[in-house]
Amino acid sequence: MGVAPPTVCTKLIPPRERLDYWRDAIGRTYRELTSVQLDISTPTDDPYMGTIHTGPAGPLGIATTHGDPLQVRQPLPAAPGSDADHLNFCLQDSGSFVIEQNRETTVLTPGTLTLFDTTRPYTVTYPAPFRMHVFQVPRRLLTVRPTDLARMTAVPVAPDSDAAALVIPFLAGLAARKGRLAPQLGDQLARNAADLLATLIAERLDRQAPETGVDTAATALRIRLRTFIDQHLADPDLSPQTIADAHHISVRYLHRLFEHEGATVGRWILRRRLQAACRDLGRGGRTGPTVTAVAQRWGFTSTSHFSRAFRAAYGVPPREWQADRPTHRPN
Repeated sequence: MGVAPPTVCTKLIPPRERLDYWRDAIGRTYRELTSVQLDISTPTDDPYMGTIHTGPAGPLGIATTHGDPLQVRQPLPAAPGSDADHLNFCLQDSGSFVIEQNRETTVLTPGTLTLFDTTRPYTVTYPAPFRMHVFQVPRRLLTVRPTDLARMTAVPVAPDSDAAALVIPFLAGLAARKGRLAPQLGDQLARNAADLLATLIAERLDRQAPETGVDTAATALRIRLRTFIDQHLADPDLSPQTIADAHHISVRYLHRLFEHEGATVGRWILRRRLQAACRDLGRGGRTGPTVTAVAQRWGFTSTSHFSRAFRAAYGVPPREWQADRPTHRPN
């Protein structure tokens, strides 16, 4: 999330200033006001009551909002790059939430999840008092093609399938524990959440297949392949051949599937290993694990190769990054 404090509340704000305060609070929380002015209105002249609780789960930002009836409009697109590095998933807890975006209208009822694009114009309406969770997920964690994400924007997902019935309670539990998770556990749960969301998206796209004719079987397979890679990063023998064999496909077809990712299979494996190693090096600073131990933990058979690859990706050698941890972050 943005720079909002863990809790903001309108209760102690003078009544006439509450809507302006709430507009600023939304902007700080969801990073929208850096480039776009929001239009906010209420159905009555009563003093507005609203509270936002924020907290992290590893790299995920989570905000739980309680509020009175309200309408929020973003009439113009956000500036390029203003929120391009994150995706927002909304989970309705109580009350209803109406999104008008992409010429579609979506109604979220309690227990319903949707992907919400804050870079495009939208109108959201809360016709009654409400409570909702918003999960701000780094795009780099959610390994789903932009075209598939666009097809899922503002599409309601109810817990009416095996995947949704598992994913939605998991997210609700994560929201209840935001800001109280140990860093290592938070990182792992964030990756789990991203993988579960990718699986859920693949399932929903598969449901659309009879109507759209899109090859969602390939989409689902790509997600399974990426999950398999993440689960076997520590294996130094992980290769296109072992991945293809585990999924009963040819290496040629594997490489064709990864053309959609903008990277070869080998480069994808290297990128994910470096991200995992970067997280480990950043946890302990000077007292953390050695570079050699981290390299071996994530499947690198040569420390010198690991150091060269790390420097090429992050601009500094791993030992320097580890020693100066506060000034460096993984991409």
